[in-house]
Amino acid sequence: MGGKKGTNSSSSNHSHCFEPFISPNPITSFNPVQRFPKIDKTAFVSQFSSVIGDVTIRNNVYVAPNVSIRADEGTPFYIDSNSNIQDGVILHGLLNKKILAGTKRYSIFIGNEVSIAHGALVHGPCYIADKVFVGFNSIVYTAIVGKGTFISYNAVVTNCVRIPPDRFVPPGANIDSQEKADALSRVPKDSKEFAHEVQRVNQEFPASYHLLFGKNRCSCGFAYDQ
Repeated sequence: MGGKKGTNSSSSNHSHCFEPFISPNPITSFNPVQRFPKIDKTAFVSQFSSVIGDVTIRNNVYVAPNVSIRADEGTPFYIDSNSNIQDGVILHGLLNKKILAGTKRYSIFIGNEVSIAHGALVHGPCYIADKVFVGFNSIVYTAIVGKGTFISYNAVVTNCVRIPPDRFVPPGANIDSQEKADALSRVPKDSKEFAHEVQRVNQEFPASYHLLFGKNRCSCGFAYDQ
C-alpha cells in the first residue's frame, strides 16, 4: 500500500490570497461606461477589500481589511495622498449627486492625511478636507467637512451642513443643521494629538505591507490602472 506521495498544488496559488477585489463598475443605464480604479503603486489595498469603478487612490494611501469603496452608483471618488481608510469602512454615493472640489465634481472627495476610522460610513455627496479625522462608527453624508476637523465616534454629520475648519464634533452628536455646525468648538489638544498619532502609524503601513506581501500584485480577475 506504498504508492507515490502526492504534491501540494495549493502552494502555487498561495499568492492569490493576497489580492484585493479591484474592478470596473458594472454597465448600467445610469453608468453606461466602465471605468477602472486608478491606484498609485505606492498605495496599499488589503486583500480583503474591494475597490470598484472610477476611484482615484493617490500615493501612500492605506486601505485596511474589509473596506468597501464602491463607485458603481455615485461617481467618481477621490482619495488623496497619505490618507488611511480603516477596517470596515464603507464608501458609497448617491446617483448624480456631486460636490465641487477644485475644477471637478466628485461623489466623494477625501483630502490629504485624512483618517477614516474603523466602521465609519462616508456616503456621497460629501467633501472631506485635509487632515480630518472621522471617528469610529461615525457617518458623514451629504456634507462638507473643513480642514483639521475631528469627528468623534458614533457621530453623524449630514443634511448638507458645512463644518468650519478645525472643529470638534463630540461623541454621538447629530450635526444636521448649519446652526449646530457653526456652534461647534475648536478641536482640543488631546484630540489633535490623537489624530496626529493615528496618521503617523498609518503612514507606515503601505510600504510595510508591500514588503510583507510583495509589490507585484494584480487584482483577482480584472486589471486596474496605475
